[in-house]
Amino acid sequence: MSAPHAPVLLAEVVEALAPAPGQVMIDATFGAGGYTRALLQAGVEVVALDRDPTVEPHAEAVARDFPNRFRLVRTPFSGLAEAFASTGLPRLDGAVFDIGVSSMQLDQAERGFSFMRDGPLDMRMSSEGESAADIVNGWEHGPLAHILKLYGEERQSGRVATAILRRRAERPFARTLDLAEVVEKALGGRRGAAIHPATRTFQALRIAVNDELGELRAGLEAAEAALAPGGRLAVVTFHSLEDRIVKAFLAERSGNTPAGSRHAPQIVEARQPSFELLFKGAREAGEAERASNPRARSAKLRAARRTDAPVWRAAA
Repeated sequence: MSAPHAPVLLAEVVEALAPAPGQVMIDATFGAGGYTRALLQAGVEVVALDRDPTVEPHAEAVARDFPNRFRLVRTPFSGLAEAFASTGLPRLDGAVFDIGVSSMQLDQAERGFSFMRDGPLDMRMSSEGESAADIVNGWEHGPLAHILKLYGEERQSGRVATAILRRRAERPFARTLDLAEVVEKALGGRRGAAIHPATRTFQALRIAVNDELGELRAGLEAAEAALAPGGRLAVVTFHSLEDRIVKAFLAERSGNTPAGSRHAPQIVEARQPSFELLFKGAREAGEAERASNPRARSAKLRAARRTDAPVWRAAA
């Protein structure tokens, strides 16, 4: 089976994880199995995670090619530590996250992720829980405008929310292109804009439907808990909201954040760094990859190695 989703920064991710025969690693976003296959080819045993039920055919293909060294667990990021514990494997040597929506999800009109294809207004990665249609048809103006601004960074979030409420009073939203058209009209059309006017609204709804940022934070904490000393973490992000979370997490856990402001000194518990950065800053795709894979243009990779320090616990 040919993979419909090209893994971004594959060579850089593999370099950061440094897989070796006999190791065990988690691919926390299995998708079509791009990272998983590269790790298996390096002799690693892989536990793959994904909450999307449509990945099953890709998992079956990988299992046929690499029997006895691959298993798939249906779970979101937040279940990483529990998923690994359930395998009974003694040590986790690495974990990779590829955050956001995959190209194959965008290409499936029936999933409702894209404003470029007509389909039901869904956007659920797991096909469970509240859908995008539930949000646009049921939420009040304030909460709706809030997520459009927070998750979509839509500067005219109030105007978009007003247009949505006005239209749904006539008839509820059910299709992606219907919502995209309403948003486009609310923002005054395209007028030569570099991106479609509905881009930010669709991003915000997708993040809200799937609690993507909350899952990312929980997944990073789960990886911290599950990785053995010396285990490696690699995270690929595609927009600033995600990257800020990863950057802040690794900066804090590696001891690269100030303890407090001199204007408002705080008494904080002394903690040993639970990670050490593998390289400073973020790595980005090279010119050739950006040219061949548009999704790589905004990708950033951050990576770190687990120390033997205890897991950081959230403050009470």
